[in-house]
Amino acid sequence: MSNLPSTIAHVRVSRQSFSDQCVDGEVSAGGFEWNFSWAFGRGELIVEPSLGRALIQDALMRFLMKADYNLEAGGDYMFAVRSRF
Repeated sequence: MSNLPSTIAHVRVSRQSFSDQCVDGEVSAGGFEWNFSWAFGRGELIVEPSLGRALIQDALMRFLMKADYNLEAGGDYMFAVRSRF
């Protein structure tokens, strides 16, 4: 059985607001770093800068959708991306 490629992504939530229905934070993986803003009320995810965004955006969205109500400002989280970068 072969091992599938994977990269561990680290997420830090800097702001969470149920009244604004958004979560802001940083995500890093494979030497890349991005800032994100997730408007969960509208289902919109913004990831900046654009360099390497395609590597993380879909995996980050899946993670946020699964963990949304468990995320807290100041919290550190991890998830695996099924790709190596």
